[in-house]
Amino acid sequence: LNSFDPQALSNIALAFAKAGESHPKLFQKIGDHVAGLMCLDSFYPQALSNTTWAFATAGVSYPALFEKIGGHVAGLMSLDLFKPQELSNTALAFAKAGESHP
Repeated sequence: LNSFDPQALSNIALAFAKAGESHPKLFQKIGDHVAGLMCLDSFYPQALSNTTWAFATAGVSYPALFEKIGGHVAGLMSLDLFKPQELSNTALAFAKAGESHP
C-alpha cells in the first residue's frame, strides 16, 4: 500500500463504508498500513477524519489505528489545520467506535 497516498487510502475505506460494505481483509490491510507508519505527517486532516469515520461506520474495530491517529492529533501544536467538520467527524468516529485517547 506504500504506492497509495494517504487521501487515496482514506477514500477507499470511505467508499466501502458509505456503500455499507465491510471488507475485513481490506480494512485490516489499511489499518495495518496506517498504524504501522512512523508518523502521520503526510496525512491531511481530511484523510485522518475520513479514515476514522470509515472504520467506525463500517463497524471495523481497530484500536491500534485509533491510537495512532489519536496520538498524532493530540501531539499537534495546533488544530488550526482542521476544518470544524473534520475535527467533529474525527471526534464522532472515536465515539462511535467506542475508542478514546487519554
